[in-house]
Amino acid sequence: MWKQVQSLFSDQEDDEELQENLLDETEGLCNISPKQRLYAFGVCSLAGIICMFLSMVVFVIPIKFAVLFTFGNLLAVGSTVFLMGATRQLQMMFDPVRIYATSIYIGFIVLALICALLIHSKLLTIIAILCEILALIWYSLSYIPFARAIVSKVMIRLFDTEI
Repeated sequence: MWKQVQSLFSDQEDDEELQENLLDETEGLCNISPKQRLYAFGVCSLAGIICMFLSMVVFVIPIKFAVLFTFGNLLAVGSTVFLMGATRQLQMMFDPVRIYATSIYIGFIVLALICALLIHSKLLTIIAILCEILALIWYSLSYIPFARAIVSKVMIRLFDTEI
């Protein structure tokens, strides 16, 4: 390791050697067995669910609630990276079928955190969290074939305003 640090301050000829050494060290980090992937998925999902339930304990403090709930959401949604890989996860998230749902969901995550951490508005934080929950539901429905179309038709029939 000390040689790598020293090579940072040496001439550029050693840069290629340093890059090769760093690549060799990180090459095996992503090679985990299917059993380890399932364990990581389970632990990450469970941690997300625990954070979401803990957020209910601090519900009266909207800022803590927003941070815990959003962190739990991100852990739960991100846990699928262990099952399919980060590249495949991002491809699915930004697939033309669900790009709008993903963008809206990520937008409300950012908005909820901004309302909680920067603006410190309890009312805006609660509204942003409610929108985040609805966006998460809509995003989740995008993975079930025809689910969004069915929900849309049901909502139109339930809330039809024709007299």
